[in-house]
Amino acid sequence: ETESWSFLDTVESNFRPLVVIELAKGTKEETIEWFTKRIVDKKANGGAQLLIKPLVTENGVENIYLVGASHLRLLLGAETVGLVKECNDNSMRTFTYSSRKTFKDFADDNHNFLTMAECQYIIKHELENLRAKNEKMIPGYPQAKLYPGKSIVRRLLTSGILLQIFPLHDREELKKLRHSWYGRVKVGYQPLDDIRCYFGETIALYFGFLEYFTFALIPMAVIGIPYYVFAWEDYDKYVMFATFNLLWSTVILEVWKRICAILTYRWGTLLMKRQFEEPRPGFHGVLGINPVTGREEPVYSSIKRQLRIYLVSLPFVCLCLYFSLYVMMIYFDLEQWALDYHEENESNFSSLMLYVPSIIYAVVIEIMNRIYRYAAEFLTSWENHRLESSYQNHLILKVLVFNFLNCFASLFYIAFVLFDMKLLRQSLATLLITSQILNQFAESLLPYWLQKRYNRRMKQRMCSQKTDTDLSLAEQVNMEKEMGTYLGTFDDYLELFLQFGYVSLFSCVYPLAAVFAVLNNITEMYSDALKMCRVYKRPFAEPTANIGVWQLAFETMSVISVVTNCILIGMSPQVDALFPDSKMDLVLTVALVEHLLLAIKFIMAFVIPDKPRDIQMKLAKLEFESLEALKQQ
Repeated sequence: ETESWSFLDTVESNFRPLVVIELAKGTKEETIEWFTKRIVDKKANGGAQLLIKPLVTENGVENIYLVGASHLRLLLGAETVGLVKECNDNSMRTFTYSSRKTFKDFADDNHNFLTMAECQYIIKHELENLRAKNEKMIPGYPQAKLYPGKSIVRRLLTSGILLQIFPLHDREELKKLRHSWYGRVKVGYQPLDDIRCYFGETIALYFGFLEYFTFALIPMAVIGIPYYVFAWEDYDKYVMFATFNLLWSTVILEVWKRICAILTYRWGTLLMKRQFEEPRPGFHGVLGINPVTGREEPVYSSIKRQLRIYLVSLPFVCLCLYFSLYVMMIYFDLEQWALDYHEENESNFSSLMLYVPSIIYAVVIEIMNRIYRYAAEFLTSWENHRLESSYQNHLILKVLVFNFLNCFASLFYIAFVLFDMKLLRQSLATLLITSQILNQFAESLLPYWLQKRYNRRMKQRMCSQKTDTDLSLAEQVNMEKEMGTYLGTFDDYLELFLQFGYVSLFSCVYPLAAVFAVLNNITEMYSDALKMCRVYKRPFAEPTANIGVWQLAFETMSVISVVTNCILIGMSPQVDALFPDSKMDLVLTVALVEHLLLAIKFIMAFVIPDKPRDIQMKLAKLEFESLEALKQQ
């Protein structure tokens, strides 16, 4: 035991803590000893070969450990996870230790070759890949069973021995990033490359998408303002506006793919090879052999999973949808009551009352969405998906269907059952604005305020009025471990998706929707930046090459909006007047126009290439080189 630690003392001078591991209070000594030994052991003996030391505070050692790694170890780790870096000849290549000299800015003493986020990602990967060899259980906890190949960290997490693993903030870097990102009021682009270096690709892509989406909505907003100001009643004027919106939404989604390719090529994730995905932490089953890799791992029959999906999840989702529609009908009763009340009393108060049902309904929708979200997460993890990606896809599908119906059902009902355009306009405006205000409050302002209060209490406890950068390491770790955990970009994308729905589904009815969306997104950029830097623990970087399922979701929404807009315009009295004799002609004409628009959309999607020409060339060149290299072997 002593000699491995004595070798650590020689490297101790440049030990840079990257990741914090917090164990439960009163964890048994033998468990801690076994776990730390596994972390520092040589790779050959099944260890992770990292550096670890306990965090020493005034009151002795708490159950908090700091993990770091030597420079060489991180470089070898970068090769294992398949990081892609820029070479001296400006091409992007997968990093290998043997060819390290060919990479840009590489020097043996340059410790900034890998960003801190990349180092933390490597350490997380190495810790998650610590696997049990021949241990049957975690030492000291006979009920926490292990089997060969089981990830140790995941078992420790599920048994509640390991409370959390999180990467440390870099106070200096964070200060710089905060200043350049939202520290001064300016009109300009966000520092996406800095965000990516600090938070990783997934989060940087979200902010890239948010910024791009906001700029892309500006033309719709600008064209929408005169339509609103002149309050034209005849809908045939809206035909131009709606057509522009529908084609524009296709253009912006296709162009986004190109921008995404440019960004991720520059960041190196466009080229990263997906390794055979490991089973996700919550996955459980009987031990068996994975037919692809031949490794021993839990197996769970897909028939059981299908049964769970179709016999339990599906009926549950349908039940929730029914309930959501039921609530909607109550809302219409309230709406009717408010109208009657207004007609009787004709006062200022009664005209205000007209908006009350919509506002109440908007709040109820938000609450229902939150509750349903918990249910969906519980169900999806009970379905026991093997891969993180299929878990995510099932969860997103469940949540999207429900949120779509919940938010838009009332609008569809007003438009296509009641045919009441005035009410549609009013409901759309109220829903859009209320949901935006509620989201801004719940997502950023509330957590920020709570965090500030907590930090004040913390600082009083420490009796030191130091600034952020003067905190000792122990104080920094103690402060960060209490911060909230950032749960990923899911909610942020969902909010943008619903907003896109409000803007495009009924764009011919309420042209101001895009204006509100732009204003909301500008504040959203600031509040999301604030919550990333101030409210939450630093998340681990997640390499990604695109926005995943969301691209598909947005494209689907833009197709649905073609149908809704065509029907809305077809129902307007002015268009009706053009077909006095036969309603059949009207229906056929609307269907024809809709098919034409869809055809144009698909042609545009086909014509605009997903990747810019120069990036296609670079990718082809790399493929050619790797084929040549194979021939050489």
